[in-house]
Amino acid sequence: MKVDKNSSCRLRIGSWNIGTLTGKSIELVKILQKRRVNIACVQETRWVGSKARNVDGYKLWYSGAVRGKNGMGILVDRELREYVVEDFNGRIGSAAGSYGEVHGGFGLEDRNGGGTSLLDLARAFELVIANSIFPKREEHLITFQSAAGRTQIDYLLLRRCDRGLCKDCKFIP
Repeated sequence: MKVDKNSSCRLRIGSWNIGTLTGKSIELVKILQKRRVNIACVQETRWVGSKARNVDGYKLWYSGAVRGKNGMGILVDRELREYVVEDFNGRIGSAAGSYGEVHGGFGLEDRNGGGTSLLDLARAFELVIANSIFPKREEHLITFQSAAGRTQIDYLLLRRCDRGLCKDCKFIP
């Protein structure tokens, strides 16, 4: 995706707890194409192994360890294939603390080890966690729900120098 300083473009990013990707990859890509999503992160793929494959114009990278459980993947359209996201299952917490340059001060709950790793990665690569910049009601911060509880574990990272280009960030669980 080429962008010059005087123009703007829209980057559409999605996150979806898919339940299973078995038999759904083509259907998923059709939905992504219809909604013009450039990057989609999928959870609970239930696929084993770590591989990459082409799916109707998107590149899919996936990783899973136990058959029938967990697993994650990322689908990237033709123009953006060089970017990959890692799944930390981290919670960055509600306070920036010593991570003020990467954490905007808005989040949910307490920080865990995965959240600290994500914040360290963001600091090391001069990134910012976009959805920590904007105040949201608690129900709009929750990105994962189960019988055990509700939490925020999905984040959008972007280059710190591009922070001003992001006008809002909202995840739809």
